[in-house]
Amino acid sequence: MLIYKIFRRPEWDAFRAAGETAGAPVDLADGFIHFSTAAQVAETAAKWFATESDLVLVAFNADRLGPALKWEPSRGGALFPHLYRHLQMSDVVWDKSLPLGATGHIFPEGVW
Repeated sequence: MLIYKIFRRPEWDAFRAAGETAGAPVDLADGFIHFSTAAQVAETAAKWFATESDLVLVAFNADRLGPALKWEPSRGGALFPHLYRHLQMSDVVWDKSLPLGATGHIFPEGVW
């Protein structure tokens, strides 16, 4: 199963350059890296990145993230994937731009 992380372009560039990341400022504050499932990611984009256009949607295989990936209740009581370790570039399945259109973010074909 693929899960998704939305990065701001500078965060993505820093991750790529370093080869690993502890996440965005919100991840550092919360002590884990936030992800969304395909069913959750559009709402995540709208809630946390509503006016941001230079974003990158990155896919990860949940099964390959190992036991550090926990499914925990969050928004509306739904279970969200949270990672309790640094992300490695080798964890990335794919990355695609996530532009902002007139009615919201334009997701790549096949996300849901």
